[in-house]
Formats: sequence, structure tokens, C-alpha cells
Amino acid sequence: MRKFLLLVSHATALAVGVGLGIYALPILVAPPGPTLAEVSAQTAQASYRGEFRRALKDSDPLHWGEGTVSVGARSIGLVGKLSPGPDYKLYLSPAFVETEAEFNRLKPSMVRVADIKTFENFLVPVPESVDPARFNTVVIWCESFGQFITAAQYR
Repeated sequence: MRKFLLLVSHATALAVGVGLGIYALPILVAPPGPTLAEVSAQTAQASYRGEFRRALKDSDPLHWGEGTVSVGARSIGLVGKLSPGPDYKLYLSPAFVETEAEFNRLKPSMVRVADIKTFENFLVPVPESVDPARFNTVVIWCESFGQFITAAQYR
């Protein structure tokens, strides 16, 4: 019985440690986000704006975003926050999505724009080959875990 309890306690400690590592590592290695002034300079050039909100169907206490997203022809910026996590990607979608199922259904018609490495404010370039006017929604998706984080309709 004692060996069983030791095995269970060590397995539990290992599981908690791995979970905390997956959650904390992206925070520890994240570069500093752009300043409010840097993002504000981009927003002056932006054609569209949208809002990340916490109250989306598949957002939860560990997967969320909040703030104002500005979309321009050459850059996309956020003044706000994202829940920390690994391997975040920014997609542009032709339709608003707020669930993993909707994301997976529409993923073939989306375009992946950039990796998101910061959790407070971001500023990412839009590739020359991408026209944001062909889409209407910014989506943040965790590629590693197939997890919906947040979305904002901008037009």
C-alpha cells in the first residue's frame, strides 16, 4: 500500500509539474510586447478595427483574448491581452468563428498570417500576398493543442 501511495503522489507531482511547465514556459520565453506607442502608430494606418472579447463560446478561463485589434494592409496590431500559451497563430478568416469546430470547418479558407509570441499587445506584419479586405475576422489559434483562443470580427 505504501508503494502504491508513493507512486500516486509522485505521478501527481509529475503531472502538475508538466502542466505548470506547459503553462509557464511561454510566459518565461516571451519577448517583450510592443509599446502602446508602437501599436498606436500602426492603428493610425489601420483600415479596420475589431474587439477580442472573453465571452466567446469556446473561450474559457485558460483560453481568451481581450482588447482592440487593428487591421491594416501591411500590419495587424492588438492593444490588449491574450491568455498565455504555446504556439499561437494569427489567422484571417472569411467568416466569424468562436468555436474549435467552426475553426476546423473554415480552416481551408483561412490564411495563416503570423506567429504570436507576446501576450500583452502585439504587432505583426501582413505578407504582401495577403489582402485583409478579402477576410472579415482575426482568429488566434493554438496550433500545438488545436485550441481556439479568441476571434474578432473587423468588418
